[in-house]
Amino acid sequence: MNVADSRRLARSLENLGCEPAANIDDADIIVLNTCVVRQSAEDKAIGRLSSLKSRKKQNPDLVINLMGCLVGVHGNPALQKRFPWVDVFSAPSDPQPLLDFLANRQQADQAHSWRQHIDSLLDDEFGVAVAGEERAVSENLPIVLGCSHACAYCVIPLRRGRERSRDAQRILRDARTFASQGVREIVLLGQIIDRYGLDLPGSPHLPQLLASLSEIPDIKRLRFLTSHPNWMSDELIESVARLPKVMPHIEVPAQAGDDGILLAMRRGYTNQQYRDLVAKLRDRIPGVSIATDIIVGFPGETEAAFQNTYDLLADLRLDVAHLARYSPRPGTYSARELADSVPAEEKMRRFRLLEDLQEGILRELNQPLLGTSVPVLFEYRLKGRWYGRTPTNRIVFTDSEEDLTGMERQVKIDWTGPWSLVGSLEPVR
Repeated sequence: MNVADSRRLARSLENLGCEPAANIDDADIIVLNTCVVRQSAEDKAIGRLSSLKSRKKQNPDLVINLMGCLVGVHGNPALQKRFPWVDVFSAPSDPQPLLDFLANRQQADQAHSWRQHIDSLLDDEFGVAVAGEERAVSENLPIVLGCSHACAYCVIPLRRGRERSRDAQRILRDARTFASQGVREIVLLGQIIDRYGLDLPGSPHLPQLLASLSEIPDIKRLRFLTSHPNWMSDELIESVARLPKVMPHIEVPAQAGDDGILLAMRRGYTNQQYRDLVAKLRDRIPGVSIATDIIVGFPGETEAAFQNTYDLLADLRLDVAHLARYSPRPGTYSARELADSVPAEEKMRRFRLLEDLQEGILRELNQPLLGTSVPVLFEYRLKGRWYGRTPTNRIVFTDSEEDLTGMERQVKIDWTGPWSLVGSLEPVR
């Protein structure tokens, strides 16, 4: 979501005549867009923010904008007092404060024109599309902001506010604009994306939205994340299986494999229910890949509880496991009510065990792809090689003198590793 927010703001600034600076020393405007899902991310943001004090002192005209979850939806007076050299504080997904600040700095004869332009850019609360702008092959499109679920450890509801779905027609408008600008894959974003439309009376839900987006001719692929096990409906599963443009890749976090920990996390399902969901996805969506999130060291996680999580991953052999060590986030239920009982070194030990387990699983899952031909949508060059992804979201690199940007080509896999594949282009038939 933060990437989508940053791109939206960058596009707005470019359309107001700003240009990207080659490096921070050349910048007239610095935007620090923050994520605070983990304590380490917040600490990094605070450190970077502190480092900007000297730059502001050297250049008083420098505009510094702090944006995102560190600010939160209700503002953060304590933060403003702590960092007086910051000019603008912006809530997540809201470029308006910075744009207004910049407009106020213009000469009187230019300010009106700026404000008119800003209004046209921000005609939609979450709008992102501006015709004629060069875009990436794959583009994120937020369709749900905020979250109302309130898992025990999660700070997102506090920082991004309640769950809000966008109007379907505005989403379709943005998607069509993306397509006209060369985007070939759209990734729909939401904290619990399966709940899209439930807060809007008469709105289509995610299965219907996917069907409508599939009708846009130039869009080749659709993805969505992140799902919640409780809201992954049969209708949504059937839509993924039925709609050719919806890629067979589902991101549905487990977070833990122990029922006691899941209860403490307020996740709302059991180990067995998660296993049953994975079995259903694999049965109904041929060749589906499944990604999960796991938190190690949650308060009360005993060795036995951790072993249940280890066994879950070992048994299910999922395609992706995003691993994180628990850190208490101020304001959350777990930070208030549950003691951070697992020592840091033990969290790291458990993290490494899962990391090694998942690496071995991925090596085994990818090895059968050796010598096969897979469709790859290429996005850009990375260190001299073309970077692309399969329908199941596996990363593929290949060498070619052709410009493969936005092209979907068959690739014969010549090498497999746990994190990526390397292959050669098949002749066009």
